[in-house]
Amino acid sequence: MITSSFHPPRRTLMGPGPTDVNPRVLEAMSRPTIGHLDPEFVGMMEEVKALLQYAFQTRNELTLPVSAPGSAGMETCVVNLLEPGDKAIVCRNGVFGGRMKENVERAGCEAIIVDDPWGKSVDPNKLEDALKANPDAKLIGFVHAETSTGALSDAKTLVKLAHDYDCLAIVDAVTSLGGVPLKVDEWEIDAVYSGSQKCLSCVPGLSPVSLNERAQGVIRSRSTTVQSWFMDLNLVMGYWGSGAKRTYHHTAPVNTLYALHEALVVIKEEGIENAWARHAHHHRALRAGIEAMGLQFVCEEHERLPQLNAVTIPAGVEDAEVRTRLLHEFNLEIGAGLGDLAGKAWRIGLMGYGASETNVLHCLGALDAVLGGMGADIEVGQAVAAARAIYGD
Repeated sequence: MITSSFHPPRRTLMGPGPTDVNPRVLEAMSRPTIGHLDPEFVGMMEEVKALLQYAFQTRNELTLPVSAPGSAGMETCVVNLLEPGDKAIVCRNGVFGGRMKENVERAGCEAIIVDDPWGKSVDPNKLEDALKANPDAKLIGFVHAETSTGALSDAKTLVKLAHDYDCLAIVDAVTSLGGVPLKVDEWEIDAVYSGSQKCLSCVPGLSPVSLNERAQGVIRSRSTTVQSWFMDLNLVMGYWGSGAKRTYHHTAPVNTLYALHEALVVIKEEGIENAWARHAHHHRALRAGIEAMGLQFVCEEHERLPQLNAVTIPAGVEDAEVRTRLLHEFNLEIGAGLGDLAGKAWRIGLMGYGASETNVLHCLGALDAVLGGMGADIEVGQAVAAARAIYGD
């Protein structure tokens, strides 16, 4: 019989997400719960919208957090912009491009797949070939920051290609929002979604989305009803639309939205450009340590995310054993490889509040100790010193 409360251990989260949560965000969650139609809560909702617009670098009126994780943000964009029988071009260079394909097909649409190797960014030339071969395609979709491989694609170029061929563009920014440059208005992104638990350093459970006027026009002119009642943006905007009057849609996760508000305030205080620069800075230190150890990255430097580092596992080393020892001996979580990279790579996250010198040095020291103790073929004792040299210590 369970008779006591659950008290989780204190971990350092350096996997693909969730990431370490800022104590300010955890404190915000503990504040008194009020009604989701309370005038004070409605006022906070307006602030959340404005803060999300800042993080996304957009003025899109249709900017809001979906009350579910990032996968629901993906589904929200797909089911609102596509109708049964439509054709969409999906770029797949990892797990989450594959999930976008699944969403397209489950919406009763045809998915044209543009494949790139895992660990590579989306090839604009392949996308253009697909656009030429499918002039009836309604939209393209791609992952800006592929969490399964650590690859960063050129969103600006890919979106422009879509528009050159009269297509909408859906961008998966689950791991990119807050970590690398993402300029929704400047790049004219039509629909974008993210997650609260990555570089925003909030708790899991919310998916910020933003759609521009072009995308909203497509939604308004639909000839069929959106297949998902919960994700129908025509209905959701009755609750998240401007003004004090709100139409009840669902019971919003009140305290989780407090947390998102605080997380976005933290980003606004730091400055979004400073947040991008911080992630890049700590990545350089981690990279120096990883390379000094003799390990290699999955992605080439020009295609590599700073906040999600896929590192090749040394020959003869058992993936699960290393991660288990890191967790039990150092309270450190790093991620396993997915799909084609399962058992071949670790995914080391440097996201949001967790992108810090303390975490970089802790991770490198722990990896050095565990791999060295296992007799792995690495340069023992070099990693931390290499990172400290980047920091100027």
